[in-house]
Amino acid sequence: MRKSKLGLALAMMLVIGGLLGACGTDKGKDKGKDEGTTGSSEVNEDAVSVAMVTDTGGVDDKSFNQSAWVGIQEYGKKSGFTKGDGGFDYLKSDDASDYEANLNRLVRRDFDVVYGIGFLLKDAIETIAEQNPDTMFGLVDEESDVENVASIMFKEQEGAFLAGAAAALMTKSDKIGFVGGMEIPVIERFHAGFVAGVAAVKPDIKVDVQYTGNFDKAEDGKAAANRMYTSGVDIIFHAAGGTGNGVFSEAKERKSANPDEFIWVIGVDSDQYEEGQVGDHNITLTSMLKRVDLSVISVAELAEKGEFPGGEITRYGIAEGMIELADSHGAIPQDVLDKIDELSKKIVDGEIVVPEDPKQ
Repeated sequence: MRKSKLGLALAMMLVIGGLLGACGTDKGKDKGKDEGTTGSSEVNEDAVSVAMVTDTGGVDDKSFNQSAWVGIQEYGKKSGFTKGDGGFDYLKSDDASDYEANLNRLVRRDFDVVYGIGFLLKDAIETIAEQNPDTMFGLVDEESDVENVASIMFKEQEGAFLAGAAAALMTKSDKIGFVGGMEIPVIERFHAGFVAGVAAVKPDIKVDVQYTGNFDKAEDGKAAANRMYTSGVDIIFHAAGGTGNGVFSEAKERKSANPDEFIWVIGVDSDQYEEGQVGDHNITLTSMLKRVDLSVISVAELAEKGEFPGGEITRYGIAEGMIELADSHGAIPQDVLDKIDELSKKIVDGEIVVPEDPKQ
């Protein structure tokens, strides 16, 4: 009888131990149980769950939103999470009216840090953040003083300056173009930096500047590029999100029709080299990298250390390793790359101060 009671006690201890063990790993098990997307085998217990809401460009815009999603995934997987509740995820906005609803959905799903990707989400993110003071929010490309919103800003003008210098050093026609999306401060920083970079190398060149008024209409980017290339422009830099995909389409069509034509596009935000592939040729001269991916990782890492920069504005540029030109894959010769590197160092050292406003 005594032996039977001892066996029962041992069995009870094992059951309780198993339950306690399960409770101890609940956080790890709940961190994104979406099947099909797995993180690493070990969960970082200090890590925060992260999610993002795209603007209307979508998560596969080959540019801004896509870069942010790459960073979200990298942070989540590195932390041992999986895609889904308690791990990492995104919601796509088909229209501006989706912003608040999507942010609310992610808050209700209890993500620790919720990012709004793009200046267009400012009003929505401030509204939802004020209603949910215990949730941390990251706002990319706009400034907010709401206490639980971290503003993530970039010195786009610095990278655009290098892109402008590259274009001026590479052009054969001395005709260069810039296609912008909406005429707003963030795109004007691209515009101002690009024109300044061209002027630093060849001050006599007047850059052909056209704004399409949107970020999600590739046909408008294609039409703008058609007008520019037809006028003799041989290099176009775009800062137009999904609209910029139309610039690539126009350039590829022309290169396909005449492989010997000297025609280039400078990509933006992400490395758009693959977007420029046409047969045996590639029309991507380089891309101005705006490391949104690294910035969302940086803010998430601060959050997990209890140092979330809510109510603060963080600006990232060349010196912080968040702005740079992508590998040109041999399209730009070494002497030109050396000149660009020299200009980059002067920006970091403060010898060159790049304007943020095209009117400066």
